[in-house]
Amino acid sequence: MDTLHSDIIVIGAGAAGLMAARELGRAGKKVTLLEARDRCGGRIYPLATGEFGYPAEGGAEFVHGEAPVTRALLREAGLSLVPVYGTRWNVERGAFSQDEAPDLGADHFHQALAELKADVTVADFLERYFAGPEHSRLRHSIVRMVEGYDAADPAMASILALRDEWMNRGPGPQVRIAGGYGALIAYLADECRKQNAVIHLNSVVSAIEATDRRALVHCVNGRSYTGDRVILTVPLPLLQDIAFPHAVREKLAAAANIGFGNVIKILLRFKTHWWTSSTERDLSDLLFLLSDETIPVWWTQCSPERPVLTGWIAGPKTAGMPHLDENALVETGIASLAGIFGLSPQALMRDLVAARAINWARDPFARGAYSYATPATREAQLALASSDVTAILLSGEALYRGRDMGTVEAALASGLETAQAVVAVDQISTPRHSPVTRQITLPTSSATKTEPSGPSVTPTGRP
Repeated sequence: MDTLHSDIIVIGAGAAGLMAARELGRAGKKVTLLEARDRCGGRIYPLATGEFGYPAEGGAEFVHGEAPVTRALLREAGLSLVPVYGTRWNVERGAFSQDEAPDLGADHFHQALAELKADVTVADFLERYFAGPEHSRLRHSIVRMVEGYDAADPAMASILALRDEWMNRGPGPQVRIAGGYGALIAYLADECRKQNAVIHLNSVVSAIEATDRRALVHCVNGRSYTGDRVILTVPLPLLQDIAFPHAVREKLAAAANIGFGNVIKILLRFKTHWWTSSTERDLSDLLFLLSDETIPVWWTQCSPERPVLTGWIAGPKTAGMPHLDENALVETGIASLAGIFGLSPQALMRDLVAARAINWARDPFARGAYSYATPATREAQLALASSDVTAILLSGEALYRGRDMGTVEAALASGLETAQAVVAVDQISTPRHSPVTRQITLPTSSATKTEPSGPSVTPTGRP
């Protein structure tokens, strides 16, 4: 079979890969994009509108905080943002309240964070400063936030990275994209094709041969592609499935120092908004619901036309569920709701119209949800981002060195930054032969993950 040549081969048609491919195409590069799935988007996973009555999200759902790259792209695409309104409720031993979590912004907590010089894990930090029984509720809330929001293991997660998230942050708006993230992915894919980038779906990469000037990419389907460079945007766990030259494999070993957590997301469509009248409390304004049930976090669409509850469990607690198939996960979600509201699972099942459960750890082309920082992550990112070994570059949310690892904003910003770097290097090395290109400007990303906005807020998840 003939080997196809491009200037750039981008592996992975998620947010980072599509963004890089689009920008490189705009700069006059011949781009081939290889995607293992039968769709673009990666961990952005739009579900069929017919299932839930709207473009529901099996993966990323919210736009977090400022997200300048995301918002600029949305304006370009003519897509609007929809504010999310509602109240966060907590349930503890059957009692509903709107009380905040224990005041994690107390002086002692902030002082301990501010004075910390050397990075340690969250678990070590809590053991060092908040080990006493008087801090039990604080420890519980911190662990729940780290596990549920960052999908992180407290025994591995960097406290300094989380300090950047927690301190000196004001609350930001919680918003969704009208039409869902799928509309943004569709726009990016269409933009890639307009720039003559070729997207090959169902193209699982098995091996990459590379030197400092040329790369050869082999796919499971027997096709091969050559390029001057390869931009690899696959989730970190998939790096172990690709055969690399020895020097590249040694470099990629640094990826073990970047955390990668899992998420299970459960969407349940009912005939009615039964939860608004199932307790003595008025829950008509319910947005987020937090509990200590097996599926601990739930949220609504805050719409009379959308009687849908979305369940969320993330981090180490998902490790006990690998044996559960989709039906079993749906049953677990129903049981959790029944426990929260004091209802029978059978009654809830009778009201159920549609259900989906996505365990991202079982997705063969993700094997988890998103990355998080460990104490060794920043050094690992620098090592992985270096281009001194071969023609292979890495990009994606795990390589993003700002505060927003694990978000779509991080993926888009990383893809854009990688494209910008490639164009800049090529313009310097071959100025007489480079086409006239549009200036690529990378906005300064200071996006916040809106829930929680600071250490005084209990997690709601980072979908």
